[in-house]
Amino acid sequence: MKQFILFITICLPTISVAQPALETAKSMRDMAYLYTTKTILLSDSIAVAYADEGAGPQTLLFIHGLGSYLPAWQKNIDALKPYYRCIAIDLPGYGKSDQGDYAYNMSFFANIIQQLIQALQLQNVVLVGHSMGGQIALTTALQDASAISKIVLLAPAGFETFTAPEQQMLRNLYTPELLLALPVAQIRKNFEINFVQFPEDAEFMYQDRLFMRETTEYARYCAMIPRCVAGMLNEPVFERLSEIQLPVLVLYGEADALIPNRFLHPGLSTRAVAEAGAERLPDARIEMIPDAGHFVQWEGAAQVNAAIRDFVR
Repeated sequence: MKQFILFITICLPTISVAQPALETAKSMRDMAYLYTTKTILLSDSIAVAYADEGAGPQTLLFIHGLGSYLPAWQKNIDALKPYYRCIAIDLPGYGKSDQGDYAYNMSFFANIIQQLIQALQLQNVVLVGHSMGGQIALTTALQDASAISKIVLLAPAGFETFTAPEQQMLRNLYTPELLLALPVAQIRKNFEINFVQFPEDAEFMYQDRLFMRETTEYARYCAMIPRCVAGMLNEPVFERLSEIQLPVLVLYGEADALIPNRFLHPGLSTRAVAEAGAERLPDARIEMIPDAGHFVQWEGAAQVNAAIRDFVR
């Protein structure tokens, strides 16, 4: 059972789990970000944090994955902001954005992205989504693609499909109690599994997670993660991919250890998952990034950034 708990993942980057933190005055908003963050009020009451770097005729809107936050795009923003306006968001419940009793499903997050686009009066937007953020990007385009010109999917959730029993198994597995009770050592393992080799320059993400454990919001954060998992399972996009008429770039790391789920689908390859989704999209191309894992935008940053520039041009 222990191996099952540690191995069953549904393309979930950096879910870190640990013993409950003691009540302190620390807040997730106190984390130090490389970029200056701005805050905008969406849905009349949700304060959402975002970074806004660079300028250009096109805007890249970066949507992070489960358990992640906007600093995870640092290597991409640094390289791409000389050419494009780069906006990275902390989704509600994450980072410096508000936490609350929200739906935390794909439609909820897609609505937030739509509201941000409208509030900032963005046009010609390229959505760039990683893992769960990829499924959010697809859901956003299915809602309303009028301001979106292209989509970049990095190790997206939503391409791998699960049977009803598999879905229920995953829903049952991820509970707030489990996330709070697993040992501290699992935090490191959950970061490492996202990479072929955990890099030194990603150490700050791990340190930020240790900081988060000591905040007053951590219990609510652990309660949110299972709702995000259920949100991905409850709003699949695979059967609707043919409705997306936009050009789509699909990027996976060849050594992705999270997609496909190695416990539920041991005979499936990452490339097979990528091809299954891309075949349903009317206008898609795939690039497999060598020597990169699930956190492909970090570990394969040079190839990913070059592919994005070529695609956007």
